[in-house]
Amino acid sequence: MSLLTEWREYAYNQDPAQQKNVEKVWEHYFVLEKELYVQLLSNPDGKISGTVADLAKRYNMELTYFVGFLDGINDSLKNPNPIDTMDENTEVNLDYDVEKLYYNMVEAKAEWLYTLPQWDKLLTPERRKELYKDQKKSGTIVKGKKIGRNDPCPCGSGKKYKFCCGR
Repeated sequence: MSLLTEWREYAYNQDPAQQKNVEKVWEHYFVLEKELYVQLLSNPDGKISGTVADLAKRYNMELTYFVGFLDGINDSLKNPNPIDTMDENTEVNLDYDVEKLYYNMVEAKAEWLYTLPQWDKLLTPERRKELYKDQKKSGTIVKGKKIGRNDPCPCGSGKKYKFCCGR
């Protein structure tokens, strides 16, 4: 079984009897994740690489939790890691795209991460505000004006909507 599969079974256990344990897993994970991001964002050059096991040890995380972190950050990396097939000896990198990472944190509603003071050195407050608004707009659905039955059909046929595309 791959490390990613182990993490997902551990963190997303659907057994109702295990619900309390799953909540504790996530509480613990969020504390570790925040500590790791404080360290990661404090190192703005982002050229961090090593094996999964080495990086987990470097950031004082259990391997399972570090795999969860890699799963979460993978979409924000300049070169995504092979998380589906990795084992503890797989070489991975943490070279993140600053704006993409911030945007994805907003998308995940991870306020404890996108409000970290370390962002001040990486992105201006104006740019963070723009990224925040862009992400929030991306989830907004705008409905067009409703076409009345007796309005001209929008297809351009010249017929009334009810006799054309409204059938």
